[in-house]
This record gives sequence, structure tokens and C-alpha cells, in this order.
Amino acid sequence: MTEVPKGFDRTLLLRDGRRVRVRPLTPQDAPELGEAIRNADPETLRRRFCGSAPRVTPRLLERLTVLDYERRFALVAHSLEGPGVAIARYEATGRRVAEIAIAVAPRWRRVGLASALLYMLGLAALERGFERFTAVYSADNRPVAELLDYARGRKVLGEGVAEAEVRLRDVPAAPPVPAPAPTAGPERRFSFFQRNP
Repeated sequence: MTEVPKGFDRTLLLRDGRRVRVRPLTPQDAPELGEAIRNADPETLRRRFCGSAPRVTPRLLERLTVLDYERRFALVAHSLEGPGVAIARYEATGRRVAEIAIAVAPRWRRVGLASALLYMLGLAALERGFERFTAVYSADNRPVAELLDYARGRKVLGEGVAEAEVRLRDVPAAPPVPAPAPTAGPERRFSFFQRNP
């Protein structure tokens, strides 16, 4: 494992006024991550893993939390009260391509948290030479589909599974958490992937 990168520790203000602390995931997060997987609601597990969750073992937790922060990078978000509420990661699948995965606790959805984490992952990936993100997800996972539509991801639908691909540099830059707007709709699009000039 390389040194934990600096510059990713921050507090985000979400659209509903709540705040979360975001930082890189470390091996010290393994016990809490294991509990989160064991205690997650069935719908979250089905959406995240396209089925049932893997068996939580020390080896799995090591795999999920021991990162090189280059080809394998993850962020964790905690509420100000302490518990973890979201995790976002990418893992290289090719020289300049990485697969992403994001899981957000039910009470923390639809407030801009997944979008902000995706934005931060995008910046980290760009800095490390990646050009594209891919994702495989359950085709009925509407929040992920909407997030990838919002980020202009290309979807390929199959037997209950969808795949998406997002180029990290081909659309305008945007703030990490979109400001609330009463008329926000499909026309109000921006990407979380290109660095500010």
C-alpha cells in the first residue's frame, strides 16, 4: 500500500443541509465496512452486488481496504455523528480504464452525495492517468441509472444488468454537489469529470 493521498479530506454540504466528512478509505475502516455489509438492507445489497452480498471474511475486507491509491482508490463518507454512510471506489480494469462502484445508505440518497463522490473519484482518476470509468449495475437500479445519465454515461442493457461508460474529459466541468434548483430536470446536465482549467 502506498501512502494515503492528501487533498481528499473534506466536509461536504449536501442539498438537504446535512454535512458529511469524506476521506480516503484505509485498512482501519475494515471492521466498520464489514458491519455495514453484514447489516445493509437487502435492496442496497442487491443493487450494489447485482445479487446477494459476498461473505464477509478477513480476506474480503483486506481486499476492499488495502489500496494502492493509484489503480485501486476508494473514498468513504461519514455523517458528522460518526457512522459511515457511503463508499465509492474505482479499480483499474485496463491501462486507462477503471470500473467504479458507489454505495450510499438509504437515508443519504437523493441529496447529491453519490454525485459528489463520483466527482471526487473522477478527479483522482484523472490525476492518475485514467480516461474512462465503466460501471456494471442492476438494470432496475434507478438511482445509479439516473446518476450515469446525469454524467452522460453510455448504457448497454442486457439480462437485468446494465453497463455504462463515461469518458473523463469530454464534457464541461461542474461543482461537486449541484445546487438545489426547483426546476432541475433532465435538461440541467453537467458532468463531474473534467478538471477546471
